[in-house]
Amino acid sequence: MTLEGLDPTILGPAMAAGLLVLSTHVPLGREVLRRGIIFIDLAIAQIAGVGVLAAHVMHLSDNTLAVQLVAYGAALVGAIMLYACERNWPAVQEAIIGSAFVVAASVGVLLLSGNPQAGEHLKELLVGQILWVDYQQLLHVAVIYVVVLLLWQLLRGKQSRLLFYLLFAVTVTASVQLVGVYLVFASLIIPALAVRHRVTGATWLGMLTGTVGYAAGLLLSALLDLPSGAVIVLSLTVLGVFVSRACASRARRNTECLT
Repeated sequence: MTLEGLDPTILGPAMAAGLLVLSTHVPLGREVLRRGIIFIDLAIAQIAGVGVLAAHVMHLSDNTLAVQLVAYGAALVGAIMLYACERNWPAVQEAIIGSAFVVAASVGVLLLSGNPQAGEHLKELLVGQILWVDYQQLLHVAVIYVVVLLLWQLLRGKQSRLLFYLLFAVTVTASVQLVGVYLVFASLIIPALAVRHRVTGATWLGMLTGTVGYAAGLLLSALLDLPSGAVIVLSLTVLGVFVSRACASRARRNTECLT
């Protein structure tokens, strides 16, 4: 155990990144659970990742704008395809989403097959580099998230499924480049699962659960010198189980009082 990793100039931006991701992923995660399309974020994140890897293969890695355009373009195309699958084959939608993830992951492996740094690129895509984010990068993502949240609040009443898929694709594409595929999935699903028994205040409790999970994970990873992304996922999981059990117990007590 060492205190040398407790550097606020590193942990500060990392924590800010976590809070940004949670600001969109908690409400969207609850919607994902409601729709029953649990693995959509893995599929979209992997498709966006293929876009990033394709940009590297095309030697566009020095052009940030080009990389972003390819990544967002790939994610939006993937979102539209998954939306079409929902409309035409709703009974097997989850199977199609899972297949899309596997196909995108395989394409990513093929794109990097001749790259000597393939392992590092794949690790960065999956686990992320949350400790290396800076405030300038977060500002760019924050603008995207504000637009997404405004559109979601203003237009959600219109029940547009296509809108959900498109906003989801934009959000996940921004997030996966900050924290990686694993943390994107954990941030989306674990807080939403933890508060699924709550009737009121579920989104705020989900945000609190995610915030404490990120903070604990970052501190533990810094103190123990362990990979931050993996520790945060485990921290979110442990805390999510505790919150879920507490919410379920409270819901049972309320039901007993009513009867």
